[in-house]
Amino acid sequence: MLLYLSEAYLLYCTRIRDQQLAGASTLCESEDCLTQESRSPDQLQRRINVGDGGSVNTKSNGPTSENISGCKPTLWSVGMVLEGSSEALCPPPSLELRPSCNKSPLGSCSTPHDGLFPGDKEPVKYGELIVLGHNGSLANGDKGRRRSRLALYKRPKANGVKPDVIHNVSTPLVSKALSNKSQHSISYTLSRSHSVIVEYTHDSNTDMFQIGRSTESMIDFVVTDTAGCSTSGGGGQGQGGGGGGGQSAQSTISRYACRIMCERSAPYTARIYAAGFDSSKNIFLGERAAKWRTSDGLMDGLTTNGVLVMHPAGEFVSEPAPGVWREISVCGNVFALRETRSAQQRGKLVENESNTLQDGSLIDLCGATLLWRTPSGLRRTPTLKQLETLRQELNAARPQCPVGFNTLAFPSLAQREIVDKKQPWVYVNCGHVHGYHNWGYRKDKGHNVGPGGTAPASTGERECPMCRCVGPYVPLWLGCEGGLYLDAGPPTHAFCPCGHVCSEKTVAGWSQIPLPHGTHAFHAACPFCGTWLTGEQGHIKLIFQGPVD
Repeated sequence: MLLYLSEAYLLYCTRIRDQQLAGASTLCESEDCLTQESRSPDQLQRRINVGDGGSVNTKSNGPTSENISGCKPTLWSVGMVLEGSSEALCPPPSLELRPSCNKSPLGSCSTPHDGLFPGDKEPVKYGELIVLGHNGSLANGDKGRRRSRLALYKRPKANGVKPDVIHNVSTPLVSKALSNKSQHSISYTLSRSHSVIVEYTHDSNTDMFQIGRSTESMIDFVVTDTAGCSTSGGGGQGQGGGGGGGQSAQSTISRYACRIMCERSAPYTARIYAAGFDSSKNIFLGERAAKWRTSDGLMDGLTTNGVLVMHPAGEFVSEPAPGVWREISVCGNVFALRETRSAQQRGKLVENESNTLQDGSLIDLCGATLLWRTPSGLRRTPTLKQLETLRQELNAARPQCPVGFNTLAFPSLAQREIVDKKQPWVYVNCGHVHGYHNWGYRKDKGHNVGPGGTAPASTGERECPMCRCVGPYVPLWLGCEGGLYLDAGPPTHAFCPCGHVCSEKTVAGWSQIPLPHGTHAFHAACPFCGTWLTGEQGHIKLIFQGPVD
């Protein structure tokens, strides 16, 4: 009898335990507590620690299962379940530590930086490329690889290449020699009957990033021609850049313009080379392209419109001073500029300069100019949040129009196309800041002055009511691209004649940098919109009228 009661009691306890487990499973499903999305990484870590702290039952009669991350399941002891605790009633069979699909630095959800778990170090950043003339974003918005700014991060697996073998072949046999699409190579066509092919092999010590106009997958940064004036809210009429103030019908930027090789180990040196590999992993320099055989028997050449680079003479942030524009060859050698952009005769070799990029190096692709900023240099520039703080501080000072006495306010950084009614305007030849008014046009000869002393806005010439100085009258816009700043100083100055506002050090530095234009011309331009600078200095100090009260 006693044996029978013992067996009945054990059976009763077993049923009670099964009911508790069934209820716990139902509760877990209702609260969705088995998924990573419902728990933060800190909560998951705390739950793992609690499980490890108690007695864990790892014995099982069935086969051991693993989740997709390869983690073995952790079974919680039933004895650790606290009655009435919903969290304790969630004994997960496994924890799927799947990485969330965050945006990668290249703009897509790819393998490079998705495999980072909480506590892992941030990926190594080599630097950032910023396209001049876009003020923070493209006119139609940044989309994928077509954007105004790109950060280059260390890849999970090296994709760099280095020269390996040189072949001298007959020109008709070039197509057969380049049939291996898994092999990078550069083909130099010397004549109709003779070509030199340089094969490249994998380099495990470098990462390669390609830049060009092509939208093919091998191009990491898609760059198009930059308009000569701001298409996103700058004032003034542009005179430089793309010609006519818009994107040219036929681009002068190469489809595979250049490539940047970054060393995967400290100090993470970045070097630039002309031309990029196409979809067949080849670079072709035709019979008319500038090319030559070097003194050591190797080959080198230049692209059609060339890749120009200018390194700053001093430190870009502390001592901004322009250097000398040079041309970079396919093999990374430095040459003086050709007589014209596409001349077949190369310039003189500059042996004491290199293709190593440094903070503030400018890269011109004949249609767009890029600025290279290093991580250390970017740390000294204002962030978007800091720029917004500066804007709010300007508006908090309540600047007023000295004539209408209405309070002025800079619009939000996101508003770059529509002029706000409270937006400040400036006479760029004197710096006096006013509210907008439709009077004060100078009655010069040839101007068709209308009723009330007004004239067509195309003339752009106004007379300042404060000092009678005549010049363009444009709205003021804050520079939104922090990477173009040389410091985080207060926005007290503006470029002439576009009206982009930034710090004094920034306008002084960019006003003395000549940017390439056309085949052989250079001119200083506003980095935020690309407009050619005018006046003696190219910038003006803003004179605000404080509140009367």
